[in-house]
Amino acid sequence: MQTVCRDAPGCPEPGPGYPDLGAVPLVALNVSVRRRLGLYLNPRAAVAADWAALAEALGYEYLEIRALEAQPDPSARLLDDWQGRGGATVGRLLELLRDLGRHDILAELRGRIEEDCKKYLQRQEQPVQVPAVDSSVVRTLEMSGITTRDDPYGNVPELFDAFICYCQKDLHFVQDMIKELEQTTFKLKLCVFDRDVLPGSCVWSITSELIERRCRKMVVVISDDYLQSNECDFQTKFALSLSPGARQKRLIPVKCKAMKNEFPSILRFITICDYTNPCTQKWFWIRLAKALLVP
Repeated sequence: MQTVCRDAPGCPEPGPGYPDLGAVPLVALNVSVRRRLGLYLNPRAAVAADWAALAEALGYEYLEIRALEAQPDPSARLLDDWQGRGGATVGRLLELLRDLGRHDILAELRGRIEEDCKKYLQRQEQPVQVPAVDSSVVRTLEMSGITTRDDPYGNVPELFDAFICYCQKDLHFVQDMIKELEQTTFKLKLCVFDRDVLPGSCVWSITSELIERRCRKMVVVISDDYLQSNECDFQTKFALSLSPGARQKRLIPVKCKAMKNEFPSILRFITICDYTNPCTQKWFWIRLAKALLVP
């Protein structure tokens, strides 16, 4: 059953093209929407339900709420934690906000939330193949020949040890990573988009294919510039959706430089490799290589 904010002032009735928000996981919401939610929910006020009221509605215990209270951005931490518990959907979040009387949030963010959900659902769509009718041709046209060493006929797709998620301003660090992990005794094979991916295809489709099917793990290069990248935001959330709660040790965050902004809350529950710590820097590349070599 579709969950929408139909009781909130100004919220549209569901119609053609309107996503079923009750079926969209919370991971679909991007960073900017989450930050905006924090601006509404973080302030403690007697006149409006805040993040603590939302936590209570989600069934969080008193001690859990007290722990969240110590966080600099309790709303973001609450959403990240709820997301990892399972059953967290965009529709459920909107339903709770409506029940809590936060129609102001629904009125402002409904359009942006709907847009995030539509983009998420579009990225999840898989190409439909006609069974038993030369499906290999469809595969060749769709996802073969996307990297520099791919077999153009799709017989032997190129595989990698790790997909490197990074923004352009951190490319110099990625180049150092290539020297340390590929050109040494580790002999790892990294997927670096600017180097390995051929131009001319849909960025989102290629990225999803590489992360899910071609790369065993993913390294996320974290910096202030990373926080502003829509591409990095999508890649990180997509990888997390493949391994909720980091159960498969699939995603490895790497802090490459000192940051003015807070470390991404969505990655705080995963052990990081910190290149900025001078005390442990000499072990940095060894730790990262070993993490990528783990089955």
